[in-house]
Amino acid sequence: MGKTVDEVESHGPTGINVFSSKEDVMRAVGENAYALHYASKEMKADREVVMIAVKNWGAMLQEASAELKADREIVLAAVENTGGSLQYASKEIRADREVVMTAIAENGYAIGVASEELRADKELALAAVKSDPGCLEDIAEKLQSDPEILAILP
Repeated sequence: MGKTVDEVESHGPTGINVFSSKEDVMRAVGENAYALHYASKEMKADREVVMIAVKNWGAMLQEASAELKADREIVLAAVENTGGSLQYASKEIRADREVVMTAIAENGYAIGVASEELRADKELALAAVKSDPGCLEDIAEKLQSDPEILAILP
């Protein structure tokens, strides 16, 4: 038998648990995006709640439902805030050039989780290596020795 409301303890400073209302979860993720971790599956699938959370901290995309991890607008908001959150996006979204470019602009290492095709895109590779020279090993192998890319390394 499931737990009653009284038996479920609140977690963290936000006081959110699986029985929390949408309004309480929205308030909590607005103050501390990590509150989404303690929310119900229903709240993790609620577009409005997840949008607030990922705008506050993009890495909370990891807590979103599979459907929202494939939602282009949600993922764009997440990667604008935290480029590395691209790793939590659906495979299809990781093949979206604009989403990947947005992620790379915030964190060059995001190219490492982009689709194989986009990791071989010279413009994206240049942007990634300019942003974070250490991500050279994350771009397509054929571009790792490209003179134009090598020229931007320190």
